[in-house]
Amino acid sequence: MRRRLAFIVLLLAAVLAGSAGAATAAPKDYSATALNIIPSGQLGDFPIPEGQDEQAKMYDALTPLFDNVAFRDLGKYFKSEKLNPNTDGPLVQEIVPNPDVTIRRDRFNVPHVKSKTYAGGIWASGWIAAKDRAILLLLARTAGCAAAVDAPGITAIGLIGAGQNFVPSAQTEAEVAKQADALRARGKEGRAVLRDIDTYLSGMNAFLAEDNPLAEPYDRNDVFCVNSLKSQFLGQGGGDEARRSQFLGGLIDRLGSPTGWQAFNDLRQQTNNGSPTSIDGKFPYAQLPKNGRAGSVILDPGSYEPRSSVQGPLASTLSVPTPRQTASNTLMITKKKSASGRPLMVGGPQVGYFYPGFTYEINMDAPGLKWRGATSVPFPGYLLIGRGQDFATTLTSASGDVVDQYVETLCDSSDIKYFYKGECRDMEFFDAGTISGDPVQFYRTVHGPVVGYATVDGERVAISSKRSSYGKDVVDLIFNRRLSNGTVKDPKTFFKAAAQTPQTFNSFYIDSKHVALYTSGKLPIRHPQVDPGLPTKGTGQYEWRGFLKKKDHPQGVDPKSGRMVNWNNSVAHRFGSADDEWARAGSVQRVTMLNRNLKARKNRKGKWSMTDLVESMNMGATQDVRAVVTVPLLRQLLYRTQPPTQIAGDMLEQMALWNQAGGSRLDSDLDGEIDAPGAAAMDGAWDRIADAVMGPVLGPQLDELATLHARFDAPPAGQFAGWYQYFDRDIRSLLNKDQASPFRLSYCGGGDLAQCREDVWNAIAEAGQELSVEQGSSTPADWRADATGERISFAPGLFRTTMRYANRPSGIQQVISFWGDRDKKKRR
Repeated sequence: MRRRLAFIVLLLAAVLAGSAGAATAAPKDYSATALNIIPSGQLGDFPIPEGQDEQAKMYDALTPLFDNVAFRDLGKYFKSEKLNPNTDGPLVQEIVPNPDVTIRRDRFNVPHVKSKTYAGGIWASGWIAAKDRAILLLLARTAGCAAAVDAPGITAIGLIGAGQNFVPSAQTEAEVAKQADALRARGKEGRAVLRDIDTYLSGMNAFLAEDNPLAEPYDRNDVFCVNSLKSQFLGQGGGDEARRSQFLGGLIDRLGSPTGWQAFNDLRQQTNNGSPTSIDGKFPYAQLPKNGRAGSVILDPGSYEPRSSVQGPLASTLSVPTPRQTASNTLMITKKKSASGRPLMVGGPQVGYFYPGFTYEINMDAPGLKWRGATSVPFPGYLLIGRGQDFATTLTSASGDVVDQYVETLCDSSDIKYFYKGECRDMEFFDAGTISGDPVQFYRTVHGPVVGYATVDGERVAISSKRSSYGKDVVDLIFNRRLSNGTVKDPKTFFKAAAQTPQTFNSFYIDSKHVALYTSGKLPIRHPQVDPGLPTKGTGQYEWRGFLKKKDHPQGVDPKSGRMVNWNNSVAHRFGSADDEWARAGSVQRVTMLNRNLKARKNRKGKWSMTDLVESMNMGATQDVRAVVTVPLLRQLLYRTQPPTQIAGDMLEQMALWNQAGGSRLDSDLDGEIDAPGAAAMDGAWDRIADAVMGPVLGPQLDELATLHARFDAPPAGQFAGWYQYFDRDIRSLLNKDQASPFRLSYCGGGDLAQCREDVWNAIAEAGQELSVEQGSSTPADWRADATGERISFAPGLFRTTMRYANRPSGIQQVISFWGDRDKKKRR
């Protein structure tokens, strides 16, 4: 059917191309610059359609320009995001069984929808979702259900990546269906979302009836489940207190209580007055207790045993944690600091590199729906990331602390009975379904699924997990509906819209006057004697006490610095990081590279152009954060000291030259090797340097710490986590440098500068001995690190195109600004 439909379209192409110019004019477009790129492309068929990698090639071609991006390159390596459908013609019309709807595809296969009715626009988006993401829907419509019920030990992304099919049980289907009630509870607006979902499903099923009439029709649960996948993957944070609690237990056992607690508070970096932030002001949340921690529990070291809900041979594969994506970044400039006099934005979300991609594009023109940008299969005709007529929006993951683990006191000598409010209760058995015939089953307490067992002072306990957004993920769609239907008109209405979602994101806004940010999420208010980084006593006395008010969420408009930059760092001071986010509030972070790149590109009047933003982003995409922020401090530490070997001294010199050249991991000549020899020296020496710095205090717990906060989140990963943050704060104290939030303890050399220098030099020298053998040369200038292994590939392997390593948004990346004073313009 699909081939026959394509043949009809081709036969009609000439006639339709001639009539395209006569179509109704596009909506009024106030954008000055409007560009985007989605590297996974628009279509999702297999075999791979010809030309499907065109956007990937454009995305990849920008990377080697590094710090030499010209204005002409913007239109060359990004495509149009204008509302006018003719910007990337010729257009080819698609045959659809809806007389109110016209869909025309441009040369990138982006669908441009023109509908006579609001419902027709929603219907068209369903048709497009079913056509352009049939393979993804096949996997995600059921895998997402595992996320919706928080099945322990597995993730929806993990299921898709492993090519496993989760078959939901009747109990799971019934649980997921309750999300409709969460929408109904939101009144008129929630009911409108449900109507849109039903209209959207009619469009999906209309395509299914033509393409695959024997397939099971899509229903509301499919939308709910895929939206839950998005929440689990990108829109939640926290829920790892048990592992970190037993780590604290080990510190206390080795170092004693006061010192163990000091080390724990240093390493978790829960708040930090010296961290780079994105907005002005302080937004206190999830602060550490001031009057004791009676509601928190410290587990016995090494006692936590996670439990997976899937049994059999798949348990070990699917229980491996799937890291949340943390490469999203956004750079925005205020009107006052823009060289053009218009606010500027370059930014987008990181959703990994998949084919079919999780995002695809629509240009929507229907009554009440005027938008263009990225959407996804759980969005019923709504914008996810993109622009309206006179504003644009994007997001980064905020990973707010919306998941808490509870310690359940067991009773009656049973693993499935627990005390709650003075009563011994039975845990609820939940039969979630099957994966490859293996049952997916778990127990639940009043707090949520049981995710493992541990001991406290030798007594066995259960660990359960509670998520504030559970059963409410779909409420997120109210936000996206407001983005799409004209409700959002300015920062104030944008904040009101973003506050609707229970999922936790940093949502960004730009129009012709302002740049703005709002951090969303259903953020629990904890008992004052509960430490947000430790598991909570589950006996009933220490339950949540409501949720953070909308006005208290981090939010800001037009910061004084003139720039609003975020790369998954803390958005504001005193806003506590989630327990599983020990990298979010470091004094140096990836975002430090973007800020430094921007600072170096200000013109004489202290202003930035759009090219400056793109160039700063593109530099950061291949820079190694250690080369930029660690190497200068490493040189200061070792200044005027004698290296133990010539090789060690030469390694430091190569690292310094790498820093001076910009710190990029580029393989500019595509010979499979990173150009800068300093990259090989740093890669080979880093783990030893990190251990040398932290070892005097951490000792046998070094590797355990690395499971909680990696020594380095190495490329092709995103460099989000890394002990370069610990190096910075500790060495600055050792060198008596001023800093806003120094560590409580001294780590390197046990606080002795001479010993620290000796330990670090020895670490470099030991690495040099190994590298000389591996590289076949004792001259570090000859060394090269492997670049081929860092190339980006698209999971799960259907799409063969690969790209250079680039640490930048993948779901969509926009380059956008708007003309004029929109208050003086009549909006359509």
